[in-house]
Amino acid sequence: MGKFLKKFITPAISFMFLMSMTNVGMAETTVSAEIGFIFNTLLFLMCGFLVFFMACGFAMLESGMVTSKSVSVICAKNIGLVSIGAIMFWLVGYNLAYGIPEGGYIGKFIPWSDASKIDTGYADGSDWYFQMVFCVTTVSIVSGTLAERIKLWPFFLFAAILAGIIYPIVMGWQWGGGWLAAAGFSDFAGSTLVHSTGGAAALAGALLLGPRLGRFTKAGAAPIKPFAASSIPLVTIGVFILWLGWFGFNGGSQLAIGTAPDAIAVSKIFINTLLAGAGGVMAAATVTRLTGKTDVVQMLNGCIGGLVAITAEPLMPSPIAAILIGGVGGVIVVYGTKLLFSMKIDDVVGAIPAHLFAGIWGTLAVPITNSGVTFGAQLLGVVSINAFVFVVSFIVWSIMKATMGIRLSKEAEMKGTDVSETGVIAYAIRD
Repeated sequence: MGKFLKKFITPAISFMFLMSMTNVGMAETTVSAEIGFIFNTLLFLMCGFLVFFMACGFAMLESGMVTSKSVSVICAKNIGLVSIGAIMFWLVGYNLAYGIPEGGYIGKFIPWSDASKIDTGYADGSDWYFQMVFCVTTVSIVSGTLAERIKLWPFFLFAAILAGIIYPIVMGWQWGGGWLAAAGFSDFAGSTLVHSTGGAAALAGALLLGPRLGRFTKAGAAPIKPFAASSIPLVTIGVFILWLGWFGFNGGSQLAIGTAPDAIAVSKIFINTLLAGAGGVMAAATVTRLTGKTDVVQMLNGCIGGLVAITAEPLMPSPIAAILIGGVGGVIVVYGTKLLFSMKIDDVVGAIPAHLFAGIWGTLAVPITNSGVTFGAQLLGVVSINAFVFVVSFIVWSIMKATMGIRLSKEAEMKGTDVSETGVIAYAIRD
């Protein structure tokens, strides 16, 4: 009898007690303010550390895509940018985004401080943490594009400016209740606010920095010699980690899970995020196979392109729409890569097609599934954000280039950034 009570009766009583305390019914779900506060805070923290783990994914992807003589610097850049981004977002970034007047353009240059109240719906610190990891994700996008020829410390300086000033300003335009929010612009989890922002900043840097030595011929875009990726398995692991982190990226952007409708919404977002990534993979695989051999690198970047595309609206599309949106993102990655190649723009990891181009597509696609969103508002947001980020980034990169210099010397680049920048060799050459 004791075992029966322990196994069946006690859990049943506990369950009924919990149900009565939270006043949950079959037809309607309501919880106390404190219970909602706890669940919403937990969503921010759990999804936040999934997004934080994306830093590992970026580090693995970039380390695998560069040549073997530039791996240690990639590791240094990624752990450095996360640290810089966190400090800058606490010091100035968060209040630049959220201290903005309603319908305004810029917030306040003051450090963030916690003032949590239950009626806010979540702990302020959990929101700061969740938004901070979005910020460092934006900076991570820039890192891989400029790999193997940029100096380490100028990159760190740009990371501080992007994380502390540029990204928080455009973030505030929509998520902080600024002028784009007032204009009806919609970007659920940041196809443009995060991914296109990172891509536009990377494009500005790539244009000023120039390609790696020997990457393109003078007559055409064909490479003089192959720039072999150091480890395709490492790239694959990185993409899987990013895909995992994306569930936190999109799911956490529901911003609440204290009610049954919110829990259902988060679940749907997870499904659409998964399917969009899958659509991107298979679309890239199909396109490359039809025009040649199945390109695994494009499949991997196609996954990212599909995920970026669905990020602007992962809740409203049907599963088949999510696959199609992600699939178009994968196709954009393939042809976007060819476009950059033809223009002799050296993007080592393919971040510009996957984040900038696919981010634009995903944002413009929102009115397809959201009747309350207009194409005009989406176009306004895409153009204004990308133009602002590109121009400001180009100015910052230009000033740095003219003063401290941003590119390694020819000799340092030939030796490899591991030797010239860190002195730590990732892959020792055996005799």
